[in-house]
Formats: sequence, structure tokens, C-alpha cells
Amino acid sequence: MILVTAIVKPFALGDVKSALERLGVLGMTVSEVQGHGRQKGHTEVYRGAEYNVDFVPKVRVEVVVDDEVVERVLDAVVAAARTGKIGDGKVWTTRVDQVVRVRTGERGPDAV
Repeated sequence: MILVTAIVKPFALGDVKSALERLGVLGMTVSEVQGHGRQKGHTEVYRGAEYNVDFVPKVRVEVVVDDEVVERVLDAVVAAARTGKIGDGKVWTTRVDQVVRVRTGERGPDAV
């Protein structure tokens, strides 16, 4: 099993969720996060005053999937979140050794 973590722009969440559901990935965890990449934030102007936005609001989407579908999940998330502009986000994977469904005690892929 693989944990797929995606950091995307908040407005892309609906498209990412729909793309994952089309692949049969129904369980996901979503959290609001802030951060910056290489550009280290950006500058905005409000009422004529310029100010720096160091940490940009993003959404983190986490799903655990079987090894066989991880490439399709990565492709779907990237396609759904891509605008072609700086700050589209990142997606990475992490190996998951074990998953246990708390309610039933099921383990492994059955617990996902």
C-alpha cells in the first residue's frame, strides 16, 4: 500500500476529489495547510499598500491506495490540479506497511 499526499491549490480540491472518485478512490483525508515553495510566497497589493504573503494557503489530500493503482492516482491528481502556473503544488508517495480499520480490526488492503 502507498500513501499518496498531494498539496494543491484550494480551488482544485473539487476536481482532484472527482478524479480520485472516478478511479474508485473514495476514502481521503483533506486538511487546510499553508506553505511556500521555491518562490517563498508572493507580493500582493491591498488598497494601494504592497505586502508579502509568506505562506500561501493550500489543501493537503491524503489517500492510501494499492500499489497497482498508484501511477493512475498520481496522473489523475496532477491532471486535475495543473494550471501551468507557479504554485500548482506537489504530489509524493510514501510506503505504508500496515493499515488497521479501528471499527472492525481488519488489516491490510481490506482496511483501506
